[in-house]
Amino acid sequence: MSYLWTMSDLVAALRGRPMGVLPAGITGISIDSRSIEPGQAFFAIRGDRVDGHDYAGVAIANGAALLVVSEGKLPALGRLSAPMIVVEDVLEAMVRLGCAARDRSRAKIIAVTGSVGKTTTKEMLRHVLSACGSVHASPASFNNHWGVPLTLCRLPENTDFGVFEIGMNHPDEIRPLVKMVRPHVAIITAIAPVHIGHFRDLDEIAAAKAEIFEGLAPGGHAVINRDTEKFTALELAAQAAGVETIHTFGSHARADFRMLEFAPSETGSVLWANIAGQTLEVPLGAPGRHIAENALAVLGAASLVGADLGRVAEALSTVSAEKGRGRRHRLSVGGGVATLIDESYNANPASMRATIALLRETAPGEGGRRIAVLGDMLELGALSADKHKGLLGPLLDAGVTDLWLAGAEMAVLRDAAEGSLNVTYRDTADALAAFAAASIAPGDVIMVKASNSLGFGRIVARLTETFPAAS
Repeated sequence: MSYLWTMSDLVAALRGRPMGVLPAGITGISIDSRSIEPGQAFFAIRGDRVDGHDYAGVAIANGAALLVVSEGKLPALGRLSAPMIVVEDVLEAMVRLGCAARDRSRAKIIAVTGSVGKTTTKEMLRHVLSACGSVHASPASFNNHWGVPLTLCRLPENTDFGVFEIGMNHPDEIRPLVKMVRPHVAIITAIAPVHIGHFRDLDEIAAAKAEIFEGLAPGGHAVINRDTEKFTALELAAQAAGVETIHTFGSHARADFRMLEFAPSETGSVLWANIAGQTLEVPLGAPGRHIAENALAVLGAASLVGADLGRVAEALSTVSAEKGRGRRHRLSVGGGVATLIDESYNANPASMRATIALLRETAPGEGGRRIAVLGDMLELGALSADKHKGLLGPLLDAGVTDLWLAGAEMAVLRDAAEGSLNVTYRDTADALAAFAAASIAPGDVIMVKASNSLGFGRIVARLTETFPAAS
């Protein structure tokens, strides 16, 4: 059997105390008792809302081969009979295991951060590098203090490429994470007023994102968006961190990975790019200029880790939008077809404008409307009212006729848009979902976007459950 970790290596890395008859090794690692698979180890970490120790019995019942638990929680586990490794703190032990995984790995490692586009860029890298070798990346946005070490712990010893997303909403969050990951390439996608409620200004956001350069492996590469407002600050931060090779991407004439031309369509686009002197024509399987901009970073990073650019460019043609991040649905509505654009996963001023631009590029059918279904953008602090009101101009430029809103912050946009657009406002996502299901018509194009906690995914679910997929 092939193990992710042999038991001797696991115990040594965790610095733990074995209890019971331990298996020879484990095939995987999980922190979720519901989805754990036979042969995996269950790490009983304590989260913001639940303590994994409370679900240790469920994990064993679902096939866990081993429990990693805290010494202080042993009395609470009662008579639970299972192989265990006992540690002082489970999360700290998981960090140690992640560092051990990085130490033994020969993979080329890429880390991605940025105010917008980091998950999309991570997924694009996963997809295209798979055409060039084996790839390890997290299955979701595991980009925080437990998600990054968990992803590292799962890094197989013989993987060719590793891709890590690193997020933050406060200063000093990226620094310890990137020092675990030690990437060969560090990408900053863009700087925008995301989580601005926790910062004084964009300068502080840029400084926090630039922490990613402090963990680069010796001889590593920084890849920075040349078009972002804070490029100079990021470049100086990379230099201050001792990075010797700094690369840029974007439309700027001096970008190393440069967009030469971009031809959009409703279902994809074509990007012409100069990647370190090589001109490529790259069909993209997902629509939107923001996707093309992320593709520049992907192409550049792939070239820096030695991937075959021809295969990478070809793989970009089969990139598809993820659930909640631009996935499209064709719905059978009233004898015709409506198009639903699912951008429900999250929202901030930069991503909202990019998605409104995507709506502009999507033509309604005969008699149809462009409909924006929007919810609050959170963590904007004192800028919230201005940023919400500021969406009106892009909506009008995009040819949106109907604006359906929910959330307390969106009341500002509701008031600003009255008289310019057909505005419908509801207090909650569920109320807006009921309205949307009763109101869409053939030919409509409906784009749904809000911060994740608003629950606008339920609007998408209501529409896709109410209306069958069109052929």
